[in-house]
Amino acid sequence: MRYRWSHRNHPQAIAERQEILRQRREWSAQDEVVFRWSVPPERLASFQECLTGEMVLPVGVVGPLVVSLGQYRVGPEGEVAEIGRAQEEVFVPLAHTEGGLSASMLRGMRAAEAAGGVTTYLLHDQMTRDSAFLFKSTREAVAFAGWIEANHEQLRRWANDPDNPLKQRPSEGLAVMSSHARLLRVDTRVIGSVCHLLYRFWTGEACGPNMMTRNAYALNRYIVEASGFTPENVFLEANLGGDKKPSHEYYAGGHGKTVLASVTLTHEVLRHHLHISAEALKTLEWAGLHGAHASGMQSFGFTPASAVAAIFAVTGQDLGMVGTSSMAHGTLHAVPEGIVFTLQLGGIEVGTIGGGTSLPHAQAYLRMMGCEGPGSAQRLAQIIAAATLCLEVSAAASMASRGSENFFRAHWERGGHRS
Repeated sequence: MRYRWSHRNHPQAIAERQEILRQRREWSAQDEVVFRWSVPPERLASFQECLTGEMVLPVGVVGPLVVSLGQYRVGPEGEVAEIGRAQEEVFVPLAHTEGGLSASMLRGMRAAEAAGGVTTYLLHDQMTRDSAFLFKSTREAVAFAGWIEANHEQLRRWANDPDNPLKQRPSEGLAVMSSHARLLRVDTRVIGSVCHLLYRFWTGEACGPNMMTRNAYALNRYIVEASGFTPENVFLEANLGGDKKPSHEYYAGGHGKTVLASVTLTHEVLRHHLHISAEALKTLEWAGLHGAHASGMQSFGFTPASAVAAIFAVTGQDLGMVGTSSMAHGTLHAVPEGIVFTLQLGGIEVGTIGGGTSLPHAQAYLRMMGCEGPGSAQRLAQIIAAATLCLEVSAAASMASRGSENFFRAHWERGGHRS
């Protein structure tokens, strides 16, 4: 049977989709729960197409996370400068159904608090979009790259000019270009007869993919007109940009917010709060590094995606960016007083305005963490990195126990036995 399945979200279309599902043999009366709205459908209608029901996730709140957060300014070409720092206590919401996750992160937070807290550093803050210009020959591609490099400042001035007519909003709809995405620079890379233009933007408190798409599209058209080159085709994104695609290129940073989180755990904290020794953690790291190398693992972390996904879900982030945002490099360094545990997340793609962050629940949880106003996206990225480090500390300590018995028992007691 064929259905007229509309993608629109007016009340009649929503009701028709729900009724079609009710008529299917798989449907039962208990499934009506997905049609009960906790947020009115008219409020949800602008967030995705084919709105039909809703999903509820349990939210745990853990803390306090004691963390020293930096405040940063991004310069004209993307340089990051720290302009302030403050130690705070933050309560972190987590939306998930993974037994043991919240308890484990809380244990890590308690250990970090006893050790004086986590310190975070923002290393990079930029979003990238890779446009590809396809030419008939390599010679044209190379010449085109030369033109881009010679006219780099002209392109930046044009893209960042507040009076650019493409930034004027029409009476209805969006302006062609966003005024909030600042072009930092344009890098070129020639591959065969294709010249890739890697646009680097600063997007403020927004995550920014839609802003970048609009501005990159306008830049591509302007470049073709101004340069005199005639490419056979232009692709708006061609996989060099890093958006939603974990890659070696951005493992160390350069797309999204790169954050380094660090905590020094004394021998006393390790014994009292984590029931483990520095030597046992170092042995686990040694075994894990060789395992990661043998498997060709791109990044090295214990379970960063669990923390990142839980915070992304509760704050209305784009869940497609969890993979990129959880690229992690964890390190252990033995010092006389104990061990320095660090975690670097190379490409945290987050925002505090736009998209799902506009949903009422997401806004409430963002406010809970103080993530509103100027600098809030950088703050959120640092909180994510600090919370993820706490989970890494706790999970690694459990796994490092003899026979990994602590890790087994945590999963058995908090969910494994249910199945």
